[in-house]
Formats: sequence, structure tokens, C-alpha cells
Amino acid sequence: MNRQTVIALGVAVLLGLLAVFLANSFLTKTQRAAYRGGTTKVAVASAPLGYGTAITPDKVRFVDYPNTSIPPGAFTSEAQLLPEGKKRVALLPIAVNELILPAKISKEGEGASMSSLLPDGMRAATVRINDVSGVAGFIQPNDSVDVLITRTPPGGGQEVTDVLLQNIHVLAMGRVAKDQNGQPIPARTATLEVAPIDAQKLALGEAAGSLSLVLRKPGEPSNPVVETVSMNDLRYNMYGGARYPAPAAVGAFGNLANAIGGAMTNTANQIASRPRPHRATSSKAKAKAPADTSKQIEIYRGTKSDQIKVGG
Repeated sequence: MNRQTVIALGVAVLLGLLAVFLANSFLTKTQRAAYRGGTTKVAVASAPLGYGTAITPDKVRFVDYPNTSIPPGAFTSEAQLLPEGKKRVALLPIAVNELILPAKISKEGEGASMSSLLPDGMRAATVRINDVSGVAGFIQPNDSVDVLITRTPPGGGQEVTDVLLQNIHVLAMGRVAKDQNGQPIPARTATLEVAPIDAQKLALGEAAGSLSLVLRKPGEPSNPVVETVSMNDLRYNMYGGARYPAPAAVGAFGNLANAIGGAMTNTANQIASRPRPHRATSSKAKAKAPADTSKQIEIYRGTKSDQIKVGG
């Protein structure tokens, strides 16, 4: 090896040793700080816990946790977490080695309850859906959906579809009851987290028509522009279909329509202003000519006009 290679290797070794020394110093300092604050054994999950899973001693273990980092409500003893004769179950998924906190488990002696998952002031409303209106089973708990209603307006007429609710949190899918053994009975339903007034809307909408769910992207804001869609909107062209296209397309469609409309108007005005030829005819010829019962109409196709004879 030449001299430059040796120097480069020496510099690399020195930098590596310096990095190890700094890392050890940082870890030692952190450990000393944690030691000065003391540690406490807290309960964590020793196995994955899903919704409704009973919390038993074999699924819990206690680990040392720095006192300065213990979250409020953490359980520090088995007697505190599992009082004698009183069960607890998981209400939210808990991963292995994750802290077991009161917000994720049921209260003493209680089972899995949907009501314990509801925020203050909210309600759980269940609506009936089918495979199609439920997005073919792709909607899962914790998804966000829009609720559409298809109905016939009062007084009859064409069916219409409206956006009933937007950005609704899904609590559960497909479980509405239990059999005599306490096992859940599958059903085509969706349980949604809604405000009290929205729960009334869902009940009335289910009685007035059919409800459909539309899966939406998480965190996407509600659309302030919603319209009623009828049978007349089931076409796709420049003059029909949706009345509020994407913002980028509004200007394009508007400019194109204005340009075409202006060109057609100018052409029609030019055609109307042209002098029409007059043929000189004698009064005798006019008298002998039979009464013309035919009529002509003028049809414009773009910038061209055609004369079409109709009648006798």
C-alpha cells in the first residue's frame, strides 16, 4: 500500500472510533438520566390483542419503564389491571410490547362494547346495505365514507340521488346481532359514527329510499358543492352530465362553449344579413302559376345552411 492509502485508512479508523465514543457517551448520559429518575414496572402486551380479546395474565407482562416517560393511566401491577373476579377485554388493537392503557381496554367487569368507542356527543347508527352499495366488502372499520340516498321525490317523477352525509367514520361492518350462544350473526349492515341529527337523517333516509356507501380517501375534506343527480344527468357530453366538473376543466369547457356559441351566432348574423336575389316575374305568369303549398325550412349545421322543402 502506498502512503496515501495508509493515511486514508488511518483517518477512517479515527473517525470510526470518534463516532463510537460519542454514541457511548450519549447512551451513557441517557441511561444515567433515566436511572436518576428511576423506573417502574408497567403492563405491556405479551401477545397481539384484537377487538374483544380477553386480557388474561398470560397475555400481559411487566417491563421497567422510566418514571419520566410513563403515560397517565398505565397499569403498574396485575391487581390493578385485572382485579380478582373482574374481566377486561381489548377495545382497540394492541401490539406486542405496547403499553396497555385504559383508553384501549374495557372497564372492570365489562365486555367489548361499541358504546365505549364513541366520542362524547356521538351516536352509533346501523344501516342496511347490499354487496354493491357496500363497495363489495372493501369498506372496513375505521374507514371514512359518504352516504348516498336514491329515492323518488315526493309527488312522483324520476328517481334522484343525493349526498346525504359526508366524511362519516365507520365503526363496524356486517355484525348487528348475536345468536342464543352469544355468537355474532353476519348481516349486510354498516354501523356508522354520526351526530344525533345525522342518525335521524339515516333512519329517515333508509325508510324513504335506498342508501349506498362511497369509500373516500382518509383525511380528504368534505366537498362543499353537492347536487342532486337525476336520470337527465346520465349522459356525457359538453352540454349535459355533471354540472360542476373539476376546477381545471371548468375554464376549458366554458371557453370552448363560449367560442363555439360566438362563432355560431356570428355566422347566423352574416347569413341573415346577406341580400336575397329577387326574380322579376310578370303579373300574367304569377296568375298562371298554381298555388305553392310547399314550405321551406332553413337548417344550420355549424357554419353551413341548407334549405329543405317540406309540405305538399
